Amino acid sequence: MRFLTFTAAALAAAFFLTSPAAQAQAVTAYPKQPVTLVVPFPAGGPTDAMARLLAQKLSERLGQPVVIDNRGGAGGAIAAEMVARAPADGHTLFFGTTGTMSINPSLYKKLRYDPVKDFAPVSLMATTMNVLVVNPQVPAKNLAELVQLAKSKPSELAYGSAGNGSSNHLSGELFKSIAGIQINHVPYRGSAPAMIDLLGGRLAMMFDTIAVQTQNIAAGKVRALAVTGSKRSPLLPEVPTAQEAGLKGFDVSIWFGVLAPAATPAPIIERLNREVVAVMASDDMRKRMQADGAEARTTTPAEFADLIKQDTAKWAPVIRSSGASLD
Repeated sequence: MRFLTFTAAALAAAFFLTSPAAQAQAVTAYPKQPVTLVVPFPAGGPTDAMARLLAQKLSERLGQPVVIDNRGGAGGAIAAEMVARAPADGHTLFFGTTGTMSINPSLYKKLRYDPVKDFAPVSLMATTMNVLVVNPQVPAKNLAELVQLAKSKPSELAYGSAGNGSSNHLSGELFKSIAGIQINHVPYRGSAPAMIDLLGGRLAMMFDTIAVQTQNIAAGKVRALAVTGSKRSPLLPEVPTAQEAGLKGFDVSIWFGVLAPAATPAPIIERLNREVVAVMASDDMRKRMQADGAEARTTTPAEFADLIKQDTAKWAPVIRSSGASLD
């Protein structure tokens, strides 16, 4: 009888400790120590700059330092794998991008993390887009004329990118597919050297970050034909979207967001989601994003998970048809 009584009590205690109320009580002290936000690219780049803005604001709201840990390499795969294997207690987070979560699964044949199974999405943070620019010597004055020029000179026009699998590379591949044209891809080690060749006339065109190209466009060094997002950019309000310019179905948005290891307790995910949403809703952050050519945009964890899956399905055939692989 004593044994049965003890067993019943133990089972009751176990039930209480695993109940939602107990879980919520267990994480009320979160965070108990500094939080590490792992960024999958080196310090000094646009992704790093965006993550640092978020980290600063989150530190204020969480009451603990949010420390940036830059882990570049393998298109972000090194950093993603590190976070996927980290303790699921909310103290190690990942600053994920379209590339790390939706492009890498098709770009790498031996990816050592699963973007869906190994992570718990917290919230999207911001989205941005590219702009299609051409050398001023290219006779096309709009996107329709560029398509016609490419069709009249198959495989003669070239576009540059920051490398295989980069957003400007895949923007070009999607452009080729939808427009039904043949243009040559020339990969570089970063956007800067590609831009040098575009300005020098060795490339006809390039998809590149809007914030980087605004000065070149204003100075007449390049001509902007279209932006890649679903709506116009406040930095280039006179430049139409590719869809407005006649390229139906063309939409390339690059996003950034926060994720945690898969087994992170739901109450911690919910707390982090509330804080990210609050940070990005502030006028200060919205203005900072706009100045960088981005748009503050947040989601629920479920909405973020759906976006990752949708973009993975979107980019898989584009990558497959391009033959791009980084293994």
